[in-house]
Amino acid sequence: MTAEPTEQQVPPVLRRRGRALLLAAVAACAACGLTYELVLLTLSTGLTGGGITQTSLIVAGYVAALGAGALLVKPLLAHAATVFVAVEILLGLLGGLSAVALYVTFSYYGTDTAVLIIATAVLGALVGAEVPLLMTLLQSGRSGTDATGTGRVLANLNAADYAGALLGGLAWPFLLLPLAGQIRGAALIGVVNLVAAAVLAAFLLRRAMSRRARWGATVALLVAASLLGGLIATAADVEVNARQRLYADPVVVAERTAYQEVVLTERDGDTRLYLDGDLQFSSEDEHRYHEALVHPALSQDPGRVLVVGGGDGLAAREVLRHPSVREVVQVELDPAVLELGRTRLAGLNGDALNDPRMQVVVDDAFRWLRERAVGAAPEPAGFDAVIVDLPDPDTPALGRLYSTEFYGLVRAATNPGGLVVVQAGSPYSTPAAYWRTVSTIRSAGWAVTPYHVHVPSFGDWGFALARVGPSPPVPGLSAQAPAMRYLDEAVLRAAAVFPRDRRPQELPPSTLDRPRIVEDLRQGWSS
Repeated sequence: MTAEPTEQQVPPVLRRRGRALLLAAVAACAACGLTYELVLLTLSTGLTGGGITQTSLIVAGYVAALGAGALLVKPLLAHAATVFVAVEILLGLLGGLSAVALYVTFSYYGTDTAVLIIATAVLGALVGAEVPLLMTLLQSGRSGTDATGTGRVLANLNAADYAGALLGGLAWPFLLLPLAGQIRGAALIGVVNLVAAAVLAAFLLRRAMSRRARWGATVALLVAASLLGGLIATAADVEVNARQRLYADPVVVAERTAYQEVVLTERDGDTRLYLDGDLQFSSEDEHRYHEALVHPALSQDPGRVLVVGGGDGLAAREVLRHPSVREVVQVELDPAVLELGRTRLAGLNGDALNDPRMQVVVDDAFRWLRERAVGAAPEPAGFDAVIVDLPDPDTPALGRLYSTEFYGLVRAATNPGGLVVVQAGSPYSTPAAYWRTVSTIRSAGWAVTPYHVHVPSFGDWGFALARVGPSPPVPGLSAQAPAMRYLDEAVLRAAAVFPRDRRPQELPPSTLDRPRIVEDLRQGWSS
């Protein structure tokens, strides 16, 4: 009767050619391990805004979990083959399900950093257990290995591990995320983990595992593969159902672009645009916001106007209504938002983006303004007015566009005496972020007048009107201003007055080095 194999009875194939195949499996597993971390970071950004603190928690927590996993697996190294296969199956299943679990949890229960931290700890610990197990397997069957031999084994292991990590780091942003999305992309990575586990169990480690372990691994692989296969097949339906819970109105457009999630809802004639879950406008009252944003900056009858952001075309609509405007340059990052502005939103924005006076530039506003300032992209003239209509700076990427450096670039693009207006958030809900914006604009050499109006969809909403000079501009309207539904001189005079419980604050500016406004905004909304 033949005895069951033990972990010390290493098959000859593993002692020779099998090591190359094992190292290939190491690379595949490393690719999966890094991709799971990127999945968590992507979800953190998409679901909760992914601030510096949360990103640091995920990265540092993942690294710490790697070390914890390496320590926790030490008592199991005598059964390295069986434990390694089990770890890979668990990683494939939990990692593959991580995106859908977090997405559905967020949709049903709201933002919970604790869930992200738990996922980070579990996945990091499992990935951390891989290296000690792999080192044990690679060393198995080597008799009398000296320090140099051990160093060679470790060098091969690290090389395969880092090469796989590079592959995973490139595959997620350039292949899986744009083509498959977060939920299906994570599930596909889980399948890769399961395939690696199956190859190892069937070909390399089969003789090093007991019959019971092999049967257990087979059943676990089949169950995990079935779950992930079902998720891949139904990911679109799961995402639609979970997403719809986030919005009160029916979702008619939903697209994950390279920059953000774009969602359009409609109900009873009310069209609403959301970027990464944040409301950008409601067609019921957007006229209040856009009239208050645009027309005070056009009070000097400008001929050439720059619009930064505002890809929905609504700010451009108001600019083009002013009779003095001859040319509008609009700089928008996301082509998907511009496409909405040209199609579904064309009726709302008066087909502004197709107006012959419009020049639409698809680019990052910071980069575009910088290249213009240094002469890399020379412009024929400066702008008489600048409209800055950007989303709230709740991420570091958007925080760049609310920095001293950014407003300095805006100043360089503005003609002497020209006006600039910035949407600055809510002085009621996020007062620190609002007054930080005002202080930051001033730090770039502008004289600033803050003002605010009531937009029912947003509540109390604030703006900052500025010009270069010793005295701040007085919000007003041009004699040529077109007829408006909401704004007039009396409303503007009142808009410059702030109540006693929202007095102006003098705050240090937000800069590229110290993006204070990002944390201001987070604390404001959470308070």
